[in-house]
Amino acid sequence: MEISVISIGNSKGIRLAKTLIKKYNITDTVELIMEKEYLILKPITVPRKGWEKSFEKMHANGDDKLLMPDFFEDENFEEWK
Repeated sequence: MEISVISIGNSKGIRLAKTLIKKYNITDTVELIMEKEYLILKPITVPRKGWEKSFEKMHANGDDKLLMPDFFEDENFEEWK
């Protein structure tokens, strides 16, 4: 794909088509990776995005039960002192 370099104030920039932005889930910022003779634009993703909403849904459905207890009956806490 060929795109033009355009003037943006005192700088130069490129415009990405809306379809590319949507396809690659580009929101506010991208990471620019300079590798050999290439420039790579990579969308910056937020780790654990949407987890809070998923946890709320799990809680509402009663799916947030522990799979194993926090401690065991025969656990010896003295050895940790």
